[in-house]
Amino acid sequence: MKTLVIMNQAPYGDWSGREALDMAFSLAAFDQPVALLFTGDGVNWLRREQEAAAISQKAVDRNLAAATIFGVTALYADQQSCHRFGLDQHTMIAGITLADTNAGLLGEYDHVISLS
Repeated sequence: MKTLVIMNQAPYGDWSGREALDMAFSLAAFDQPVALLFTGDGVNWLRREQEAAAISQKAVDRNLAAATIFGVTALYADQQSCHRFGLDQHTMIAGITLADTNAGLLGEYDHVISLS
């Protein structure tokens, strides 16, 4: 059973994104195939060199850089959302696959979860 967790909230100011990330890591820790899809405001999780200390938060880019080490099978970013926020392979952390968020991608997974 493959699970896709959709991250569509900005990385700071709301805890739902961190809860979704924790859920994905927990599933992966129990050998459940899980991938993350970043879309909408959520693509900002993928921005390199975040300066979260300015708002008294910890940067999330390090957590995501380790996702595959913890067993997350793939990190996807919605192409249209990346374009809207000015993100590309040079401004995002490594290991991101650009994708079209459509029925084809979502259909590859048995469970699709979004905490928004």
